[in-house]
Order: sequence, then C-alpha cells, then structure tokens
Amino acid sequence: MRIPALLRISHGRHPVSDYAELTRLRAERPGAVAEAAARRVRRETPAGGRPLLILAADHPARGAFGVRDRPMAMASRVALLDRLRLALSRPGVDGVVATPDVLEDLLLLGELDGRVVLGSMNRGGLRGASFELDDRFTACDAATIAAMRYDGGKMLCRIDLDDPGTARTLEACGRAVGELAERRLTALVEPLWASRVRGWLNVDLSAEAVTRAVAVAQALGPTSAYTWLKIPAVDEMARVMEATTLPALLLGGDPVEDPDVMYGRWAKALRLPGVRGLVVGRALLYPPDDDVAAAVDVAASLIADAAA
Repeated sequence: MRIPALLRISHGRHPVSDYAELTRLRAERPGAVAEAAARRVRRETPAGGRPLLILAADHPARGAFGVRDRPMAMASRVALLDRLRLALSRPGVDGVVATPDVLEDLLLLGELDGRVVLGSMNRGGLRGASFELDDRFTACDAATIAAMRYDGGKMLCRIDLDDPGTARTLEACGRAVGELAERRLTALVEPLWASRVRGWLNVDLSAEAVTRAVAVAQALGPTSAYTWLKIPAVDEMARVMEATTLPALLLGGDPVEDPDVMYGRWAKALRLPGVRGLVVGRALLYPPDDDVAAAVDVAASLIADAAA
C-alpha cells in the first residue's frame, strides 16, 4: 500500500519534501542526520504519566518482512515510512522504536519532534538463522543513543535453554542495561521464552513461560532503575504482572489472530497495575484491512479508556 498524499504533508519544522530528496540528502549531506537530531524538539517527560502508545518498526533489520500471508509485506522502505508517518499523525501516538536507519529517515522527514524515541539495539539474531539466539548488538548502542538525544534503547532477549547463544545474549543485554542506566536512559527489555520446533524458533506464550522470562529480564544489568519490560499480552496476564514491580509495555506480536480478540486482550491487560501502555508494530502498521489510521485509533482509544 502507498499513501502518496503523505508526501505532501509537512509534519515538522525542517522536513525534506519527498523520498527522492531524502535519498539525495543522505548521499550528499550525511551530516544532516546529526543536525536533525540536534534540532529535534524533545518530549519533556519521555516516560511516566499517562500510558504510552509506541510504534515498533525494527522488524526488517532481522530479515523479518512477513505479515500474515504476505511474506514481503515490510520489504518496501517507502511503504513502511508512509505507514509510520500516517500512524504518527494520529492523536494519542507517543513515539517509535526502530533501528538507526529508520529513525534517521524519520528525523530527516521531520517526524520525531515531541516523540518518545527508542533505538533498537540488537538485531543480529536474524530470523531463521542457525545463530538466531546469539542476538548480537548490531544496531544502536548506548553512547550513540545519548549523542542523538534519543530517550532510550530497546533490546530483544529470547531465552532458549537448549541454545548456547542465549548465554551470550543475556550477557550482552545485561551490559547494555548498565550502559543505558549510566546515562539515565530507559532500557526497554523484551524477554521471550523460546524453543526450536522443526528448526524454527517458537515463542512460548503461556503465563508460566512469560513469567520466567520476566524474572530473568528484570535482573539483567547492575541496576534496574531505568529498566522497563516489553512483554506479550497473554491469558492470565494478572499472574504475569505479579512477577515484577517494573513498568511494562505490552507488545503487539505477530498479528495472526482476529483483531477484535487482540484488542480485547489489550484492553484487559492495560488495566493491570504496572502496565504502562503498548508497543505495537505490524498489528497497527499492517492491519488486515490496510486501514492504518483506524487501527491506530482503536489502540489509542484503549489506552485512553484504561487511563480514565
């Protein structure tokens, strides 16, 4: 899907006018990225206060393009940016988590003023790879997140007791939590209990497995003062949230179920103590009917209802 009208909308004080200009700017003036980051108007209170609605757009960096029956849905960068820009224009959207390339496109397009901006850090665990659980930190690092004036970093922490790559990922996540905390930046940790089924990584979404993952993740690093969790909204979510005192954001996950069922699960979980909002990617950016605005508006309404 393309949304050409978005190219004619100016959402910031210094956006480029179209994607051809964006490409030219990247080739001819690479320093424009740092200039845009320095000019960006930061949000006064990145976290806390009312619950948050954050868009997730870091899937392509792991070679994960698929949405439902569309294996290459996220392959077009222009289409992804179109959808992100439309979603960011809707009331109630607070920010975005993405890899440096996507965040810098949005910076140059003038889309990140007043937004919560989280840099995705470990994307080395490529989807389907034999080394998928050895999830190296190949994207944002804490020093650059601070230099770019972002608000924190997000890391994926999948745990498979049969895969030695898990140990290296746990160690790297713990180190990143500490490096972010030294700079008083939020560490958003996404822990998932996993195992391989016929060679493919399968995430266990039972309440017991999510609780184990939460217990491991919240202890990573030398301090948890700046740690937030990103966890799936599952059945018996109240049991899961009893395992932590840390703030948590609900992840959208793979949008394969009926949207109404998914929205109902979010609505219920958002009312639990400790749940501070949603981090959703494909479910909102690539909904079944391709109505991005409507999907985002539903998510924003759920957060507003929970905060009322």
